[in-house]
Amino acid sequence: MPEEGRYGYVLIRREGLAYAAWLSVYGSGRQRELAAEFMNYILQRVRDAGEEVYEKAREIVEEGMSRSSITLKGSEKRVEVSGKEYVVKVLSGGAEFDKSRDGKLLLRIKITAEIGGARSEYTITYGRYGEDNAAVGFAVARADAPGGKRADAERFAAVIKALTGREPRIIERSDGTIELVCGRKYLDGFMRYTELAVTIARWLEETSR
Repeated sequence: MPEEGRYGYVLIRREGLAYAAWLSVYGSGRQRELAAEFMNYILQRVRDAGEEVYEKAREIVEEGMSRSSITLKGSEKRVEVSGKEYVVKVLSGGAEFDKSRDGKLLLRIKITAEIGGARSEYTITYGRYGEDNAAVGFAVARADAPGGKRADAERFAAVIKALTGREPRIIERSDGTIELVCGRKYLDGFMRYTELAVTIARWLEETSR
């Protein structure tokens, strides 16, 4: 969103405002003070742009403040995927940077979970794609998993839904590969977790245009 200055505009990215909101809660003493001042200043200024713009900014602030509010380890949730009910027990998780073959910065989110007695490590790899630099995550179901690829894909989808509140798209390719696809909004769900929030926020900022 553009913030009007004396000689023009300063572009304040969505991620920058959300990060400031996060710092206002989880930063060091002085960081919290400065971030809170910045956040409140922006909210005051966008009020002049109308109620719709203000509400959007407030939603971003609330989302940023909710980051790191939950611990992955030990979380448990019951979800439904493809008409089946799953109990997802998360054992551990984390996020890290990686590089693609062409040098692009990737984000890997790794979750170890137990579902119906089957314990597996699930990895989602995010990159930036297309002219709009969209953040998209991909994962591939494993043929060697209990029950085969289809069962693994559904359990993986249950993990993602349990953590983000959103069910990923499951795509079956002509070569037999089963792929799960997650968009940008899933990252907002993942960023609620202490083990993931900072790395995801850094990746979004470093790969933004």
